[in-house]
Amino acid sequence: MTFKRIAVALVAVLALGALMLGCKPKATEQVVVRAMAYGDNSNSEGVNWVRIVEEFEKENPDIKIDYELLYDEAYHQKVQARLASGDIPHMAYQGADARWGAPWKEANQQVDHRPWIDTAKYDLSLIPPMGPNGEIYQIPLGTSNITTVLFMNKKLVESMGFGAPKTYEDLVAMVPAAKAKGIDVISIDGADGWAWGSCFMSAVIARLSGDANWVSKAVAGRNSFTDPVFIESLSIIDRMIKDGVLNKNAVMVDYGANISNFSNEKAMFMIQGQWVAGSIEQPVQDDTVLMAFPKFPGEKDNMTGSVAAAIQVGYGVTRAGARDDKVRAAALKFIDYFYSYEETTQRLLDGAIVAPILKGYKIPAELPKVNVSKVELAQRATIQTDVIDAFLGGAANDALNAGMQKIAAGQATPRQVAEEVEKLLRN
Repeated sequence: MTFKRIAVALVAVLALGALMLGCKPKATEQVVVRAMAYGDNSNSEGVNWVRIVEEFEKENPDIKIDYELLYDEAYHQKVQARLASGDIPHMAYQGADARWGAPWKEANQQVDHRPWIDTAKYDLSLIPPMGPNGEIYQIPLGTSNITTVLFMNKKLVESMGFGAPKTYEDLVAMVPAAKAKGIDVISIDGADGWAWGSCFMSAVIARLSGDANWVSKAVAGRNSFTDPVFIESLSIIDRMIKDGVLNKNAVMVDYGANISNFSNEKAMFMIQGQWVAGSIEQPVQDDTVLMAFPKFPGEKDNMTGSVAAAIQVGYGVTRAGARDDKVRAAALKFIDYFYSYEETTQRLLDGAIVAPILKGYKIPAELPKVNVSKVELAQRATIQTDVIDAFLGGAANDALNAGMQKIAAGQATPRQVAEEVEKLLRN
């Protein structure tokens, strides 16, 4: 009898235990986002990525960011390999040009983010369209990377009785005063072929043609590099040398010497990309203003004030990641976290971005003066044009860069250079 009572009691206890276990809430299912991230353990991009992921996962234990972190050429090679094998990440560091965007486009992994972008957080006017119908395929780290900048030493220019130039003729008017002082009006690192294309001609062809996308259309066969407007654009180089706006020895100046010339007040202006701003030495850096080029002879009014700019890289959801609603939502939540005000401010202070794309962003008081000028240029220069080497590659681009050096040195005519570029492009 006693044994039966014990058995019944035991059964009851086990049943109660089973009931209690059955009522225990199930653990929250963790969503895994597979990501390809850019950076490594030795640079700020990689170190910051790891830190941000750790902080995000701590605040969001229901999300796991399963990432692969690679840098430079290793990243691009792995992108190609993963896309080819079908091992496609849900989220990746990507862009909109041939290097950063083409592999994703060719694999049909670009997806329009516009339906998901929080317009209360991001200023859509600062995110350029990336597709033929205005699609946005990733959230750029910041505003576009401006490659055609005229840096002005404001204090030096004003000390010589001038102001910010509005036209090319304003620069020509400065030549006698500059020569009398033994300095250049404009310095460019002409020994670097790419500087002629990325930092100068990319703006000129758009200005003279009136078409922000003239270069990409030429590469696609809708324009020709032998068109009169491109030959006319190349002729601007020869004109600047003859007018004294550029020194005839510009082709002998390399990247470091260009920055040094400007920093040591051997030039009133400097041509380069926005990224050079932090390399200008003090006290000139604090006196530096970043500008769009003034109006060129023959320029079309609709392109006045335009700059050539490459869309900034950033993180975006792939088509593979967008297929699963939970994965897509988790990836977008991380992206918004990654682009927080604090992280964006740090990138701005570090010089990693030109200007933020966050809505109503307030420039921090501690931002260096030259970086403030950079932000103001990005917000002011809303007309942005093709960067030549983002579309023209290989032998044709090499021939164009070398050809512009030859024009500056008086060793080739604009027509000869244009014909060589067109021939190499179409062969």
